[in-house]
Amino acid sequence: MEINIRDHWHSLSPETQQWLTENPGCVVLPRTITETIHQETGITADSDQHAQASLSPEDLDFIRARAEGTPAPPEHRFFDAIQPGEA
Repeated sequence: MEINIRDHWHSLSPETQQWLTENPGCVVLPRTITETIHQETGITADSDQHAQASLSPEDLDFIRARAEGTPAPPEHRFFDAIQPGEA
């Protein structure tokens, strides 16, 4: 399972958020940060034999945007041709 930082950002402690924004180029999270994220969010990410988790390109974009203080890239959403309530 991917971590999906954007959806769990509000669950992360300020210290974890700070670590992530101070290390925006970190593609593979150290096991201590992976474990901290697990404890703070309850999600278990796929990890390698060293208990390190990889971040998705979307996670990296989100963290870089947070580090630069710019708005996060828009999330891609797909919509049905007919919205609820229309017919």
